[in-house]
Amino acid sequence: MKQIKAFVHRTRVGDLVHALEAAGFRHLSLFDVKGLLRALDAREQQYSVELGESVIHEVQMEVFCSDEDVDKAVEIFRTRGRTGKRDAGCIYVSAIERALTIE
Repeated sequence: MKQIKAFVHRTRVGDLVHALEAAGFRHLSLFDVKGLLRALDAREQQYSVELGESVIHEVQMEVFCSDEDVDKAVEIFRTRGRTGKRDAGCIYVSAIERALTIE
């Protein structure tokens, strides 16, 4: 089993969620985070006093899937996460040692 973690622009989240669900990915989590992705425009950017740097509000998406489905999920993130600019996000794939259900 794998965990796919992607940091994407907020404007792409709707399309990503719909595409992932349509492809059968149901174990999906979304987190609002501040990050250092390149802003699409000035309105997306704000200055963080804590960091002393400009940040944007982005979304961390996590998908858990079988090893066989990793390439399909990554391809969805790569195609549906595009913004038309370089550095539109990051994708990380990690192994899950154990997965249990809560009954």
